[in-house]
Amino acid sequence: TLEGQLGARTAGSYFDQAQGKMVVTTTDAADVQAIEASGAVARVVPRSGPSLDAIMTFLDRTAAVPGTAWAVDPAANQVVVWVDSTVAAQARTKVQIAVQQANNKAAAEQGQSAASAPPAVRVENEPGKFSLFIQGGDAIYGGQYRCSLGFNVVSGSTYYFLTAGHCGNIASTWYSNSSHTTTLGTRTGTSFPGNDYAIVRYTNTSISHPGGVDLYSGSQDIASAGNAYVGQAVRRSGSTTHVHSGTVTALNATVNYAEGTVRQMIRTNVCAEGGDSGGALFAGSVALGLTSGGSGNCSSGGTTFFQPVVEALNAYGVNVY
Repeated sequence: TLEGQLGARTAGSYFDQAQGKMVVTTTDAADVQAIEASGAVARVVPRSGPSLDAIMTFLDRTAAVPGTAWAVDPAANQVVVWVDSTVAAQARTKVQIAVQQANNKAAAEQGQSAASAPPAVRVENEPGKFSLFIQGGDAIYGGQYRCSLGFNVVSGSTYYFLTAGHCGNIASTWYSNSSHTTTLGTRTGTSFPGNDYAIVRYTNTSISHPGGVDLYSGSQDIASAGNAYVGQAVRRSGSTTHVHSGTVTALNATVNYAEGTVRQMIRTNVCAEGGDSGGALFAGSVALGLTSGGSGNCSSGGTTFFQPVVEALNAYGVNVY
């Protein structure tokens, strides 16, 4: 890929909806011709991918308090830190100190003072609370909770479904109804925190498991799995709020929930609510992610984070169909 060829010189790419083109960043003006030859728009930026990644790692180490999240904003060539309404003054001060230290270090790398250099990190307030979207795609039930089925997957002749790891941690047996009389299957793997994915093997042979995503008025066939990109138009399906659409706003986000930290998440402006956890994120026939959590709701809007589905497929050796 072009980004692979650019290596450490690029700080990421994003889809510019106004231009209808991908924008590829580079720290070296000598790359502009090759980028434009590929059909993309070239943008020369001051900070490299490794420089921004180092800031992410620094924040992971120094600013990890519940109610915060951070990710690289390739369009701004910055790291953005989001602080939700639950973060108290003392914790907020801890985050602000870490951000100032990161900005000081980034300025020094550029040979500038922190006062004169444009900030490498910016802080934004997130209305509401970052929480896992679980509560007491198609509804699935385990323990006392309801989640959503993400994608049906297969390995050989054995069928499974993917959902969120924070759902998978709750129960080993999953049902299609709240009275727990119709079994779907048995959990065979779960990963949360750190990641947020789980897999359940179908054990009920009378249950059909088509490969598409429920749109609650028809379905969307899923033909493949892929990696999201910033600026991508996406849709999400879940058992509480059904289908909502929006845009990918960041990749590789760190989210500090009260229950634990997850990393390398997809951040979007698609809304979701309790019970939507585990549901599918997709673009056309391409599977992209599993609903993790976020803030807000589908009345006022919100932010939702997703576990990239490719990582889950690779972890369990399964495929969408």
